[in-house]
Parts: sequence; structure tokens; C-alpha cells
Amino acid sequence: MNERAASIRVLIADDQDLVRSGLRLILERQPDIEVVGEAADGLEAVERAAELAPDVTLMDIRMPRLDGIEATRRLLSGATPRPAVLILTTFDLDEYVHESLRAGAAGFVLKDCTPDELVHAVRVIAAGEALLAPSVTRRLIEEFAHRPRSKPEAGVTLEGLTEREREVLVLMARGLSNLEIAETLVVSEPTVKTHVGHVLAKLDLRNRVQAVVFAYDHGLVAPAESRPLETP
Repeated sequence: MNERAASIRVLIADDQDLVRSGLRLILERQPDIEVVGEAADGLEAVERAAELAPDVTLMDIRMPRLDGIEATRRLLSGATPRPAVLILTTFDLDEYVHESLRAGAAGFVLKDCTPDELVHAVRVIAAGEALLAPSVTRRLIEEFAHRPRSKPEAGVTLEGLTEREREVLVLMARGLSNLEIAETLVVSEPTVKTHVGHVLAKLDLRNRVQAVVFAYDHGLVAPAESRPLETP
């Protein structure tokens, strides 16, 4: 009873019955994860999330009525509490990665990942961290290297950041974990977490992954300076 009360509540959104069933089977084997519902398209995902208040929504990208990107955007612009969104992607969906990050997705897992990798991803996202499959991250960095830099959005500037917060943002964008940032700056890990929280709040960003996109778009870091972002 206590075990279930502390469980991570997950909503699965995918238009394929077999995929949803497989994901449910994997996740419900875990004592700390509870699948609270399913959705067969993006519109239903938004409705079900409002009804069930999941901690994590597993979101496919290509779905009828409303795709996963727009569903993510609607989920994360709605009333709180907002679920963390973990995008389910395949190798042929690379063109959607950057747009999904901008919509507020906290991370990506590939549909051919192992059960252990999926469970790990759900736990990481539920804990408020960010996660990208290394292969997705590599292609994302390549995309940044070859596309024109985006114009910074109006009203969002770096002027409100302290010098230390700016340093933390750059190190995040280079793929360092909180522990590695703490070692680099010779401060405690809780101090780094505080700085990360301030950076996200001041720049009106939803998560660590959006902070990485922001740093690229504002020229704070170049692709060659980065390594794959993997959250411990």
C-alpha cells in the first residue's frame, strides 16, 4: 500500500495498441511505477493528462488528430502540475528532436531501447532531471553544427544572470552533470542545483535540456565544445 502510494504515475501515449501494451508490461513490473492510463493520439493524451495528473507522460511523436510535439506544447503550457514529457522516438524522426525540445520535452528514448533503459529514463525524468539517448544527443549536436543560429527570442536575455549562473549555464550546455560542474567550479553539488534552478527560473526555461538549446542559440557554446548530455 505504501509502496504504491509513492509510485511514479505514468501516462502512455502512442497510436499503436501493441506498443502501448508492451510499454505497460515493462513499466508495471516495477514496484515504484504505476501506469495510470493510456492515450491513442495527442488530443487524448492532453485530455487524459488533465484528468489523471501523471508524473511522466511517455509521448510518441507521430500520432493522429494531434502530434506529440503539439500535445507536449499544450501539456506544458496548461495549468500546474505539469507532467514531465519523455518523447518516444525512432531514427527516422531526427527532424523533430529540436522542435520537441523547444516544446518542453524533458528527454528522449528510442523505441528500440532495452526495458532497463526505459525504466531508468522514466525514473530520471520523474526526479526532475533531463535525459537524452546518447545517439539522439550526437545527432542533435550535429544539427546545431550545420544549421544557422536561431535569433534569440524577444524579451529573453542573459542580463539577469550572475556571472556564476552564466558559468553554470555554459557547463550544462557542454554536457556536464551537476557533480562535474561542482568539481569544476569547486563548490558543493547542492550549490550547483541552486544555481541551475535560478538559471531556469530567470530564463523562463522548463528544464535542463531547454537550457542547453538556449545556450546554443545565444552563442554561449559551440557544438565542438560539447559532449553527449547524459544525466546521472
